[in-house]
Amino acid sequence: MSAPNRIQYLKQQQIDKVNWDRCIHEAPNGLIYAYSFYLDHMAKHWDALILNDYEAVMPLTWNRKYGFRYLYQPFLCAQLGIFGKGLSEKHTSNFMEALPSSFRYTEILLNHENLHGIPNKSCVKRSNYLLSLAKPYEELYKGYNENIQRNVKRALQAGCSLQKDFDAERVIELAMQQMKAQGDESTDNVNRFRKLYLYLYQKKMATTYGIVSSQEKLLASCVFFFSHDRAYYILVGNHPAGRNMGASHALIDAFIKDHAGEKLLLDFEGSDIPTLADFYRGFGATNEPYPALRINRLPFYLKWLKKS
Repeated sequence: MSAPNRIQYLKQQQIDKVNWDRCIHEAPNGLIYAYSFYLDHMAKHWDALILNDYEAVMPLTWNRKYGFRYLYQPFLCAQLGIFGKGLSEKHTSNFMEALPSSFRYTEILLNHENLHGIPNKSCVKRSNYLLSLAKPYEELYKGYNENIQRNVKRALQAGCSLQKDFDAERVIELAMQQMKAQGDESTDNVNRFRKLYLYLYQKKMATTYGIVSSQEKLLASCVFFFSHDRAYYILVGNHPAGRNMGASHALIDAFIKDHAGEKLLLDFEGSDIPTLADFYRGFGATNEPYPALRINRLPFYLKWLKKS
């Protein structure tokens, strides 16, 4: 990449999406969430910062509340931020300085290549776990901890079996039940995801995996997305009945077995929750940290609404 030069702010309708998607496709740190079609589906509104002729780009996903515009992280967009070739700390710093002050509040997740160049007071490191599937399955299985191996065997002994490429609505239904238990998720966001899944499925960039009981009850399920030599563990729907049967463990094991030996990263998309982090590490996954950015420019009489 050439030296940082002109970063311009463009509204969504001004963006050349062919050049945008080319940048995301070719970027060493490219991720599926940053493609224009993903943002079109999942973001309420999005504009962008663009370096020169799409040498590097940063989507700005925004909404409006109390008359103020703010930057937010859309549903099921684990990382956004700055994408491009040859990114440096200086590039990150320049993009941060170019963030329009018209966005009065910012709470977004950047990506693993954007860790440096952000003021410490505005940045918190988050955890993401990745597992390379390039090795033979036998070697990958040996990398599981004893608890994971034990649970995989438990699911098989209980008569559980694998289903693939079934209707994603079954995953969504289980996931929504979990969301309600954890604080709900908006119908709008779920409907956006439904449309995105259909779009990606038609492009052969999405599939479903599930573990069913001997009575054909869906115990663990997941939608996987694919891009940039990554498989994204994007939406998970688990039934409480599968919790003590190793169903989730068996699902991930089945996916690993199917794709072992491929140039593919299994991207678990987190997490900072200790139990989930332990679960992902149990398969041999390693942490690839990324930054969370928070900037509060709200008037003093509104700042208390966003205090941590």
